[in-house]
Amino acid sequence: MILRRSKNDSRLKRHKRVRAKIKGTAQCPRLSVFRSLNHIYAQIIDDCSGVTLVSASSIEKSFVGKGRDKVAAREVGKILAQRTVSSGIKSVVFDRGGYLFHGRVKELAEGAREIGLKF
Repeated sequence: MILRRSKNDSRLKRHKRVRAKIKGTAQCPRLSVFRSLNHIYAQIIDDCSGVTLVSASSIEKSFVGKGRDKVAAREVGKILAQRTVSSGIKSVVFDRGGYLFHGRVKELAEGAREIGLKF
């Protein structure tokens, strides 16, 4: 019997491959994205010290609206960028988490770019 990899196993394999090449520093941290079936999560991480600097997600109490569509992903990107820019960080390295740069992941990135985050 041939066993097939699950979609999440394939995504984790791609994520490991991408993470081998991307590293966030204090000056240019990593913007990491995770999307579940219903919500989207993003955080700014300094890999040198292993600390999450800023985070935003569609499950926060301050977030208004549905969490599973592109509009919500763009809003999460804007919220994350506002928090990041206000903390003094202007440029980041984008880590798509093994997902295609399409749909909700792309909308999150465009929302963050609208506010002024560079990557």
